[in-house]
Amino acid sequence: MFETVAIIGLGLIGASMAKTIRARTGCRVLGTDRDEAVVQKALLCHAIDAKATNEALAGTDLVFLCLYPAAALTFAQEHGDALKGAVVCDVSGIKRWICERMSAVASANGFTFVGVHPMAGKERSGFDASDSALFQGASFLMVPCDAPVSVQRNLADFASLLGFGRTVVTTPEEHDRMIAFTSQLPHVLACAYVQSPCCPKHNGFSAGSYRDVSRVARINETLWTELFLENREPLCQELDLLIENISAIRDAAKSGDAETLRTLLRKSREIKEKLGE
Repeated sequence: MFETVAIIGLGLIGASMAKTIRARTGCRVLGTDRDEAVVQKALLCHAIDAKATNEALAGTDLVFLCLYPAAALTFAQEHGDALKGAVVCDVSGIKRWICERMSAVASANGFTFVGVHPMAGKERSGFDASDSALFQGASFLMVPCDAPVSVQRNLADFASLLGFGRTVVTTPEEHDRMIAFTSQLPHVLACAYVQSPCCPKHNGFSAGSYRDVSRVARINETLWTELFLENREPLCQELDLLIENISAIRDAAKSGDAETLRTLLRKSREIKEKLGE
């Protein structure tokens, strides 16, 4: 399947990927990061076998670009010659923006590009938060672009080896619309929620509901600004719907309209019950 895998970017996702591959496969794992101290840490704890130098990249079968979207594109443009013949995957949370650009780079440099998105994470980021069990049971989203079916099958099999629960094949458009709803919108909601003046005084008054809604407000603002802007249309569509739904509940509460309020709340409960969650 794959013998040598390179991880570019050893943050939470990249380092967890490296550790998982090392723990669950016989692949040789190369890795690099803009912070040389992180590379040395990865070598010392055996998360990687060797540093992914430009020369070493020339012999890799599979490359995971675990970088911000724009940085992933820049890396592929600058190291395209070394990536020739490899399967190259970015793991970012947006796909339309990067697939449009990366496909052209892949074609010009002779590598196969596949967009992937491991649906796993933590509130904390960086190498020290990485975990070889991070992907256990998670979904592995795959946006094939122009990749042959054989490459798609190999990647799906590889994801299974790493402990992912299932591979979901989708398009860039569908990926970004669904991620706007399942990931980006909750982050917006959490960030808006904790800006209430009540937030610093929540101790003693909060339980599970506060934790559930506020959890992802501990955000990497640089990364998420890039993700929000590169997926602005689907995100804003979801925000418009959320604002509309919140406004309906607010208006019913403000006017004392108990019947409308019960109807709106009942609708939400029934949606969740039908989903079996």
